[in-house]
Amino acid sequence: MRIGIPRTLWYYTYGPFWRKFFTGLGAEVVISPLSTRSTLDDGLAFCVSEACLPIKMFFGHLKALSGKVDYIFLPRMVCLHGDRLFCPKFLGLPDLVKHSGLPLPPLLDIRLDRRKRPLFLLRACLQLGEQLGARSRKALQAYWRALRTQWAYTRGLRQGRLPAGARQVHGPAGKGRATVAVLGYPYLIFDEYLNLGLLKKLVALGGHWRTAETVPEADLRRQNRAFPKRPFWLYSDLVARAGYHFLGPGRGEVAGVIHVTAFACGPDAVVDKILELEAERQRRPYLNITLDEQSGEAGYITRLEAFLDMLDRRGGAADA
Repeated sequence: MRIGIPRTLWYYTYGPFWRKFFTGLGAEVVISPLSTRSTLDDGLAFCVSEACLPIKMFFGHLKALSGKVDYIFLPRMVCLHGDRLFCPKFLGLPDLVKHSGLPLPPLLDIRLDRRKRPLFLLRACLQLGEQLGARSRKALQAYWRALRTQWAYTRGLRQGRLPAGARQVHGPAGKGRATVAVLGYPYLIFDEYLNLGLLKKLVALGGHWRTAETVPEADLRRQNRAFPKRPFWLYSDLVARAGYHFLGPGRGEVAGVIHVTAFACGPDAVVDKILELEAERQRRPYLNITLDEQSGEAGYITRLEAFLDMLDRRGGAADA
């Protein structure tokens, strides 16, 4: 039995859990390849034109798995942490896929919503085990192993490791330049094709980076009071609070902030304006990079180089 998981969207946050869980049930897990132009072209052919760039890329990853697996894992992600929800594109994604015309094997489209039932994740895993013909005891053991794997994975992200499935980026030789906070949804920050190799280019130019995933949970919680009303969506809330950390109490950790957004993403546009105004208030260097399927490297690299040059002129110090 082969189960496919697309290498995009929530994969960079929760991929290790589900990979460990399904292998614990005795299944072979197949992860779609790294994103390429061909992946995006396939996604454009099957996805509605009004969708944002990450959703179009998601359809390309589904196409890459078509015909190679017995099932595709496509959960309906609703709420996994606190009271923050995944944005509507996650909530309706199984329905969008089913009506896309893309030829696919059966979908494992279980709903994940902590607000509805206690022990929601355990219940979901037991239900998936039953669907796949595994005994409850085996599914329970696979769940606990997956949970331990996820805890270790999250600790690694806090320490600055790149997520599972992301192309590794090696640091520059010799003296580095400024450390920059690179903020955005994980499926934009860690997909090298979608962001035109942002982390790789930043490192090649001598810079260093921090992401929202490296901010300790306690530091993120301290930013809750900064918002009269926190962003409603999970990833938007994470980026906003991490941005306030790096622009405020954590300003000594970075010399500036880069916010990576997807064109046509409403929550992205709201969070970007919030961070832009806070950066102006705090007098901190701030750069927005917006991506879509037509994004090219030329002007993008020029803006990145200019931003690092500006930080160099300021002395590269976080408190400059």
